[in-house]
Amino acid sequence: MTRWRKILLFLSVIGPGIITANIDNDAGGITTYSVAGARFGYALLWTLIPTTIALIVIQEMVARMGVVTGKGLSDLIREHYGVRATFFMMIVLLIANFGTTIANFAGWAASMEIFGISKYIMVPSGAFLVWLLVTKGSYRMVERVLLVACLIYLGYIFSGVMSGPDWGAIVKNTFVPTIKWETEFIMLTIAIVGTTITPWMQFYLQSSIAEKGVKKENYKISKLDVVVGCLITDIIAFFIIITCATTLFPHGIRINEAQEAALALRPFAGQYASILFAVSLANASILGAIVVPLSTAYYICEAMGWEAGVNKSFKEAPQFMWIYTALIVVSALLVLIPGAPLVLLMILSSLLNGILLPFVLIFALSLVNNKRIMGKYINSKGYNYIAWGTVVILISLTTALLVLSVAPKGN
Repeated sequence: MTRWRKILLFLSVIGPGIITANIDNDAGGITTYSVAGARFGYALLWTLIPTTIALIVIQEMVARMGVVTGKGLSDLIREHYGVRATFFMMIVLLIANFGTTIANFAGWAASMEIFGISKYIMVPSGAFLVWLLVTKGSYRMVERVLLVACLIYLGYIFSGVMSGPDWGAIVKNTFVPTIKWETEFIMLTIAIVGTTITPWMQFYLQSSIAEKGVKKENYKISKLDVVVGCLITDIIAFFIIITCATTLFPHGIRINEAQEAALALRPFAGQYASILFAVSLANASILGAIVVPLSTAYYICEAMGWEAGVNKSFKEAPQFMWIYTALIVVSALLVLIPGAPLVLLMILSSLLNGILLPFVLIFALSLVNNKRIMGKYINSKGYNYIAWGTVVILISLTTALLVLSVAPKGN
């Protein structure tokens, strides 16, 4: 095979892994990393190393299933565990993703208001363009737009460098774990892991690989796509924490939202760093508003045996297109309603995602080790030890986060 053919093959396969991992850094994820840096400085940087390993392990298994079976995860769950179990899982995921979509439109609105543009103009405009891209564009076109938009995440790296960080302290805190037995520190430690590995990612990645039609002989490229995507997304998270740790933490500035971080950066890191942070937040929010509803439409239609896919029209896949449309329209409208319970819906979304993640991962591990489904592509023993260990840790952390979230706060 010539060098140019290899390059063209590589470019034809990459996409799903990079897009899925990067768009996991949505408005909610950016808020988590920003708060972590502002509240505890560089102390939580070490958490990104085990988080990246866990993300690569989980995403690689799901991608492998998509390549080998040519089917989405919910499709496989329905075939092997029945319609009833799949139906209840889809209902919980629908509610959870609805809250996540609202969070992304809220992030888009807030980032636009930083530039003095009204949310009553930008939310409807953004929602319409998002809807138009997916319902009228092809899979390849949507993927190209998402890949190009992923480049804007580099703004967080530039913002971090411009903040003038202490690289010696960064190296130390990255490789020497710091643990503080404080409720907020523990919650943020767990939240960093929880915001990086979510149920919707597993469904979207496998469905997009299946729709793209990646062949078994090209799986090595698909695996590289996944690994690169996971590394990039956590490098971005790394620099978000650095930016807020360098500029906000020394001054004791507390924040609750990512847009507050963008505004607070200006006097300490300069106007350009602040603008880069805000633009990157806007980009992350609108990308999340595209992909999270898309993943929802994928897995509900696969679970119910309905036609699904970006390449299909309203006539060919009406349920898929209408589910996507409804999520976009209702989420955008809620963000525009004064006094709407957005915070409650976002918290509910996080809780439901936390509850559901263990079930999704157990189903995925059970399916990937089924020889009738995967043949010679099942996990090796060593890989299973790592995978099950990752799942047990994630379940433990998720349980702890749920307990801390609902437990009454002390004085």
